[in-house]
Amino acid sequence: MNKSPYVQSLLTQSIEGSFDAIVIGSGIGGMTTAAWLAKHGKKVLVLEQHYSPGGYTHTFMRRGYEWDVGVHYIGDVHVPQTYTSKMFKAIASDRLQWADMGEVYDRMVFGNDIYDFYKGKKAFADHLKTRFSSAADQKAIDQYIGLLYDIQIDLTGFFAEKAMPAAISTLFGGWMRRKAMRYNKSTLEVLRSITSNPKLIAVLCGQYGDYGLPPSQSSFLMHAMLARHYMNGGSYPVGGSASIFNAIAPTVTEAGGAIFTHAAVKEIQLKNNRATAVLLENGQSVSAPIIVSSAGIYNTFKNLLPASWAEKHGLIAQSEAIPPSLSHVCLYLGIREAREKVPLPKANYWVFPDLYDHDLAVANYLRDPEQELPVTYISFPSSKDPNWDQRYPGRTTLEIVSMAPWEQWSKWSNTSWKKRPDEYEEAKEKLSTKMLEVLFRMEPSLRGRIDHAELSSPLSTKHFTRYQHGELYGLEHSPQRFNARFLKPASPISGLYLSGQDVSTVGVAGAMAGGLLCASVILRKNLFAKLRNS
Repeated sequence: MNKSPYVQSLLTQSIEGSFDAIVIGSGIGGMTTAAWLAKHGKKVLVLEQHYSPGGYTHTFMRRGYEWDVGVHYIGDVHVPQTYTSKMFKAIASDRLQWADMGEVYDRMVFGNDIYDFYKGKKAFADHLKTRFSSAADQKAIDQYIGLLYDIQIDLTGFFAEKAMPAAISTLFGGWMRRKAMRYNKSTLEVLRSITSNPKLIAVLCGQYGDYGLPPSQSSFLMHAMLARHYMNGGSYPVGGSASIFNAIAPTVTEAGGAIFTHAAVKEIQLKNNRATAVLLENGQSVSAPIIVSSAGIYNTFKNLLPASWAEKHGLIAQSEAIPPSLSHVCLYLGIREAREKVPLPKANYWVFPDLYDHDLAVANYLRDPEQELPVTYISFPSSKDPNWDQRYPGRTTLEIVSMAPWEQWSKWSNTSWKKRPDEYEEAKEKLSTKMLEVLFRMEPSLRGRIDHAELSSPLSTKHFTRYQHGELYGLEHSPQRFNARFLKPASPISGLYLSGQDVSTVGVAGAMAGGLLCASVILRKNLFAKLRNS
């Protein structure tokens, strides 16, 4: 639990005074918007329904262990000229430090074969070429990397269009999006256009779990952004992922703003087709001329707006037109030994069935949960954080993540957190055992040394985020999502703005970009240009 000195609890303190803006949600998207508004003289109130701030950047503790819930590594922060690095610098100043994960940041595992992803596009290509030695494969690797960087340039117009006023977007939006939209095809389709080698395709798509859709279903735009984001390697926040929120929060509070936990919003209140206030679940109403929701498109339109207004503007139909991303499970593990006695890598494992076909592996698992897990992601946060020993001496932590179809867990959706029936706990225990076997295959010395194991299911995610199906990544990142023109910061309701990953894309950097887009629209300033020139 993040006991931040910058946060107040609505359980013990009341909201006093007036504010220029209210931001619903203290995740990285909402905090980015709040910080940029604060930097421009706005007094911002941030409301978080959870007991711990930070959204997917928060941490939690059990029995003397700490785990992050969503930040396993971030790209580009060690490269000063990148947008990600500049965004953090702008809103967190020098309060946030990063630990480089080293030359290898991801390991793709298919059966007994391991393919390391090296940082730097030359090193990345050179290593892959030692494993894929044919002239055709090596040409495809070069083409692939070239595409990642070309698309990054093409996406400039795509995201800029999201910040345009409606009239300008109507006139010029198609032209601004056209270059990027050439690649709004499935990842599999684009990769098959440059290589016919299914093994190479499977390895290149190994990070698909970072956005939640296998190659035949995901947009190559999403894949390209994610893969290029990590091309310079991965980094981890020194002090754990909660340090991200703690580094940004002073930017808000020092400008006169406030951040409250236990502050669930029941409804966004409207007057004359304008958002004017929020009604909290404790009955208090707080007004401001600017209301920002970083709670997700579906949550905002379906659950926070009066139903009559949402239906009037067709907002519910829009939010339901794009399916939610896949749900997930995470197994949090603790070892009661100092990390020097448990030599674990900083690089993440991505472990797959020995099929070299992600779509088939997912289909097999969805059809029969007794099949192999289609993807098992293993992260070692205590190895990544150089300050770990100062905070948790004699402790080592691990996390294992896999997909978990909502349908396998929905029968318990009407039960309460920490009060679910025995059959639910039995299902978690069975899945935990399956995930542990994957870990022990990769790190056999860990067998018999696990001191604490706790599985978080999609129901846990739903409880804390209020996403309808416990999804991790908001709306799915399919070509359909990138075709949707309504996913932008300005809502049809005056005074109501949208922030976070649904406005932009998945991940910390994607949600930050959504937050920056939102602030740009509110302030009527091109903050991306400001960053580019900084």
